[in-house]
Amino acid sequence: MLMFIVRRVISGAFMVLAITVIAFTLLYLGGGNIARQLLGTNATPQTVAQKAHELGLDRPLFVQYWDWLTGALSGDLGRSWTTGQLVAVSVSSRLAVTLSIVLGAIIVAAILSVVLGVAAARRGGWVDGTVQFISVVGFAIPGFLIALFLVVTFALNLHWFKAVGYVPITTSVTGWLSSVTLPITALAIGAIASVASQIRGSVIDAMSRDYVRTLRARGLSTNRVVYKHVLRNAGGPALAVLALTFVGLIGGAVVIEQVFALPGIGQLTVQATTSGDIPVVMGVVVATAIIVIIVNLVIDLAQAALNPKVRLS
Repeated sequence: MLMFIVRRVISGAFMVLAITVIAFTLLYLGGGNIARQLLGTNATPQTVAQKAHELGLDRPLFVQYWDWLTGALSGDLGRSWTTGQLVAVSVSSRLAVTLSIVLGAIIVAAILSVVLGVAAARRGGWVDGTVQFISVVGFAIPGFLIALFLVVTFALNLHWFKAVGYVPITTSVTGWLSSVTLPITALAIGAIASVASQIRGSVIDAMSRDYVRTLRARGLSTNRVVYKHVLRNAGGPALAVLALTFVGLIGGAVVIEQVFALPGIGQLTVQATTSGDIPVVMGVVVATAIIVIIVNLVIDLAQAALNPKVRLS
């Protein structure tokens, strides 16, 4: 198991390196005149050339990337070209907001998906119809429309939650819950659509296996068979879908943060991309890639704990 973790960490490091190379190249080659974008259309050619030299944009692309990489390996992601703030500080302060809604959504989705997926596996009941309805709604309706509906209904009309803004949990627990409940709900609906359907299908498949009939013949109750044995075998595919859903939620958080005016990395990425602030965009790319790799590693370890065959492989 230790060697498995070491191999995954090493492969993850190479993956982050490859992602930064691709992102850096695309940002610099596809960004046009970055110095002009930062200074505005009224800047003189001399001022633009001076700004490009100041930022090192007149050097070869490989040299620029190497300087950025050596700094990143030492923990220095540079400074924002628009605000002058350290990129590491800017990204870490926004990351807490995004992770609070993404992790909240994935936890809610995981719990509800297990409950709904197992209940829907009996097929034909109202729970099965509800799960299929949620699946259709989650896949067919864009997340921002669900978010707008939640804002209008529960924030503007009923005044149960905050419509926009974010309150840190260190400031007020109730204020934090009020500010993240609707964003978490908007993200969780789409996640439940994916995970609950997967669990439903995996449980239905597992229930038809010979070992289930053997366990029932031995007198074990249906609930014990399902929750102790069937879920253990059906959990592997569901965990894989959960990992993919987590990655999708990070991307979906960009839109949700705009709807609810949350100061997360999604909002930061939009602002940095619009202004041509490449150091900030690269900081977000690195942070996101590391988070995704860590999540995939945790999912692999969870699958290994559920299935001995995974540990052997």
